[in-house]
Amino acid sequence: MPESRSVVIVAFPGVELLDVTGPAEVFSVASRLAGTGRPGYRVEVATAEGGAVRTSSGVRLVADRLLAELDGQLDTVLVSGAIELLGYGGAVVEPVIDAEVVDWLRSVAPRARRIGSVCAGAHLLAEAGLLDGRPATTHWLTAGRLASRYPRVAVDPDPIFIRTGQVWTCAGVTSGMDMALAMVAEDHGQELALATARMMVMYLKRPGGQSQFSVPLSLQTPAGDQIDALRLWIGEHLADDLSIEALAEQLHLSARHFSRLFRQRTGSTPAAYIEAVRVEAARRLLEDTEQSLPEVAAASGLGSVETLHRAFRRRLVTTPAEYRRRFRHPDQRRESPHRDTVPVP
Repeated sequence: MPESRSVVIVAFPGVELLDVTGPAEVFSVASRLAGTGRPGYRVEVATAEGGAVRTSSGVRLVADRLLAELDGQLDTVLVSGAIELLGYGGAVVEPVIDAEVVDWLRSVAPRARRIGSVCAGAHLLAEAGLLDGRPATTHWLTAGRLASRYPRVAVDPDPIFIRTGQVWTCAGVTSGMDMALAMVAEDHGQELALATARMMVMYLKRPGGQSQFSVPLSLQTPAGDQIDALRLWIGEHLADDLSIEALAEQLHLSARHFSRLFRQRTGSTPAAYIEAVRVEAARRLLEDTEQSLPEVAAASGLGSVETLHRAFRRRLVTTPAEYRRRFRHPDQRRESPHRDTVPVP
């Protein structure tokens, strides 16, 4: 019987419940699906004080272990997060830093094969110095705070999770399940990860580079609005002529009136919105396909490799080739010599 991999999920008072239970369920389901022929996972919740700990929802979790009891080599350590909402309507958010957990992290990190944070748990890793010199992400509400408090951390608020070596960080709450699925894929292969996702009725393939918010979702308009309908049409016709004049004609409006109405409804100019949607489409193609850069540029509507590069530098501060190297889905990570070596002036 293969020995199970140990997963320690660190909790503390006020922790977000799903930060703990979401990844725990992913590892549990993966273990059941793996069967007896492969090592599964043994998941334990550990706290500084032991006993019951009240989560942000009021539900109590009972710790399996004390942090002080965990000695020897550790396999996977996940640090959950907590956010305090201050002021009316949560106008101010404050990530919770548990000093006992931070002290424990400083001593245990060298002994862990893999260490990660869920949501605002990244602030505890940063406080322990484990994110210095690394790219990291966290919940979009606290990303600015993470960047300002820890200038040695290269904070990227966009991806749902980032891995650098042994250290993983992820965005808000449910993205902890995506990160756990990626860990299952790393340990057991993509087949078991996809089977786990299907069993949990999760989106089958949400790679780490995917944005926390898609462009259409980030610019809301009233249901049934003519601009909303146009935006859906745009998403299906990225390679078409999407000039202001062509879009205005779709709605039988003058170009000037259309531009004013679009900005009023979305808060964005038509040109900025279209470039953002095309970049998002290009990102998906770079993550999920083997298409060459000219093919990606054409399919996303950006047209040329030069335009693709300019848009990526402007919006993502990277090149398409570098983005593909960082975020290509594991299924697509096969060697493709000269695939992305199109010369750019």
